[in-house]
Amino acid sequence: MKKRIIAIALLCVVFVSAQENITYQKPSAEIMKLADFERAPSVFMDSKRDWMIFSYRDTYKSLEDLNQEEMKLAGLRVNPVTNISSSMTYVNNLKTRKLKDKNEAQVKDLPTKARIAYLSFSPDEKKLAFTNTTVNAVELWILDLATNTAKKISNSPLNANLGSPYVWMSDSRHLLVKQIPSNRASLIDEKNNLPTGPTVSNSDGKVSQNRTYQDLLKNPQDEANFETLAKSELVKIDISGNQHKFKAAAIYTSLNFSPDGNYLMLTTIQKSYSYIVPLSRFPMTSSIYDPSGNLIKIINETPLNEIMPKGFSSVRTGKRNISWRDDQPSTLVFAEALDGGDQANKVEYRDEVFVWDAPFTTQPKSMFKTKQRFSGIDWSNGNFAIIYDSWYDTRNSKSYLINLDKNTSQIIDDRNYQDVYSNPGNFAETKNKFGRNVIDISKNKAHLIGAGFTKNGQFPFIDELDLGTMAKKRVYTSKLTNSKESIVDILDAKKGQVLVVEQSASQYPNYFIRDIKNGKGTALTNFANPFESIKNVYKEVIKYKRNDGVELSGTLYLPANYDRKNHKVKLPLLIWAYPTEYKDKSTAGQNTQNPNDFTFPSYGSFIYWVTKGYAVLDDASFPIIGEGKTEPNDTFIPQLVANGKAAIDALDQRGYIDRNKVAVGGHSYGAFMTANLLTHSKDYACGIARSGAYNRTLTPFGFQSEQRNYWDIPEIYNTMSPFMQADKMKTPLLLIHGEADNNPGTFTLQTERYFQALKNLGAPVRMVLLPKEAHGYAAKENVLHTLWEQDQFLEKCLKK
Repeated sequence: MKKRIIAIALLCVVFVSAQENITYQKPSAEIMKLADFERAPSVFMDSKRDWMIFSYRDTYKSLEDLNQEEMKLAGLRVNPVTNISSSMTYVNNLKTRKLKDKNEAQVKDLPTKARIAYLSFSPDEKKLAFTNTTVNAVELWILDLATNTAKKISNSPLNANLGSPYVWMSDSRHLLVKQIPSNRASLIDEKNNLPTGPTVSNSDGKVSQNRTYQDLLKNPQDEANFETLAKSELVKIDISGNQHKFKAAAIYTSLNFSPDGNYLMLTTIQKSYSYIVPLSRFPMTSSIYDPSGNLIKIINETPLNEIMPKGFSSVRTGKRNISWRDDQPSTLVFAEALDGGDQANKVEYRDEVFVWDAPFTTQPKSMFKTKQRFSGIDWSNGNFAIIYDSWYDTRNSKSYLINLDKNTSQIIDDRNYQDVYSNPGNFAETKNKFGRNVIDISKNKAHLIGAGFTKNGQFPFIDELDLGTMAKKRVYTSKLTNSKESIVDILDAKKGQVLVVEQSASQYPNYFIRDIKNGKGTALTNFANPFESIKNVYKEVIKYKRNDGVELSGTLYLPANYDRKNHKVKLPLLIWAYPTEYKDKSTAGQNTQNPNDFTFPSYGSFIYWVTKGYAVLDDASFPIIGEGKTEPNDTFIPQLVANGKAAIDALDQRGYIDRNKVAVGGHSYGAFMTANLLTHSKDYACGIARSGAYNRTLTPFGFQSEQRNYWDIPEIYNTMSPFMQADKMKTPLLLIHGEADNNPGTFTLQTERYFQALKNLGAPVRMVLLPKEAHGYAAKENVLHTLWEQDQFLEKCLKK
């Protein structure tokens, strides 16, 4: 077996023998037929399910889309000309349809060459606001659903550099909008402005655990440019386009009206800024104003947060998660840490939840204390609320039913949140009188909609929960065998009408109204399958075991004409995977794959290659488990190798594959996995690693789900780093990375340095850097070239 692997490796060496100046290429016809497709529209609806909005966009961006002016500041990437995120994905067309009608209608008077984003229904859901980005500005438009006509209502450019630049007011006739200040300063061009001194940073000796962030501020010029681009004036605009100034220029991060519309909470960023953390941790002030813009009260001032205790359950001190209570006219709710924000401190209660009634002249009132970290609250249209807490180290989550009248509570769910088989589902919601989404309670009963994963397959369900007795009644279980049904919403509980999305391996996901009393469904959409060439491939979710008994699974694809009974031909195997950490074997072995999921090939998997005679195991289970006081990464390498070997053994035992011709691939942490597998296992003929990190000393304060820092566990960091073991890696490897990666920890430098190490140590390796691409690849030219690179590499390594 070793001789055959060496022969394959030598064939691949010629692929990476020298530097190449190459133009963009396209993959083979079989792959192009799947990759060059027309994307179906996305669909969203109003809360009453009266209107369906169809939004259309291009299948891919172009390289020209990526080749725009861009500034990287404080964790942002924005276009300083248009003043919106440089990575924004735009909608280019809109159509509408009444749910009861048969056909959608083209929206009239849309902007020419529309680039639409930030769509939002008005509170009365009769209108739809959206932004349109021109060559030099962001505009505000309104779609009147009754006339199906759009019109521009803004006269001045909007500022969308910090996200959505507007919010509806409660009367559905006015919007509060962030506009470019009329006296905005010019941006500083560093090339033409020499620094007046060095950049100096200090430490006050406090211990912290900050991860590696991209695109941070670096100098005073960056600070000035950040302030210029982030500042906005607030303007009140009516739906006819009349406007007047509301608030002076500031760095507004959020605009939130109270449910009754009588109060406005504004949060602004203050100085001093940081060079080691992004803007989300800059100093902030939250203040309450009346609808005319008069200050009522400053409710919170958060200092610069550069110091954080270790651990994923640690938080900053002070008020957190400040929001309006959905079931009251104007009451705030927030949490505060009772353990100093440090998970290492031993206390009875971790957080305290407070409510604070307008006009905020009295002190906030304590509502509840959580034994774990507060993670959210759902309000209802009755006298109940649900509070959630969780703790990362144990993966435990709890849900508490709060009786607001009696001020009592009880635990209604206590589980490992990675245990998908025990997931009770999410509460069905409705819009209350304030237009807020709340849990729908009728006659003291609520409904839960669940995904329905079980050891025997997936069976989505609806449960009825009696909030008095806590008794559950199963109202509906989807028992479709040749298709999959996802429950979106309950339209009418009495009539048994629910909104679902139905799909199968070859049937594109479409909306239906299902009558759960008689099982009949009425189609609302009829999107065609754009991937007809793979509709007849064999697809199966296979289950197998690791050498320690852990249950594993993956979705297997075999060519349409492959003889599974005689399997005289042994196929080359492609494995695509991504490791996941768990705290126990039982949850690690649970399966969330469904053979009836629509087969949607993308550059994020190997599915394309089933058309070229390969067996493909997609989304193969790669659990990394650390039970009790043991952390998953303590045995990362042996578990990784065992996961891969179990998959190969399972398919070899079925007689489908040539185990001497196995490739493994992954993106991001999957790339890290791939490099480690090729380094520590002889089971693979080659591998493809995309946009990964390979030297963990460059992410010294944690990575992925690792909370410990390098100095806590240097041996584990070093052992897990393929870069540190580069002299052991002799298997052909294709490295691909976006040259503008924006993901924390996966700097493009990671791939460049790993390639240099492998090349100098004599490993057969090829590196491809994709122009203008971030962590995920977007431009059609780059996506198709990536597929070509992978196709050429696999053909040379596994077939020739």
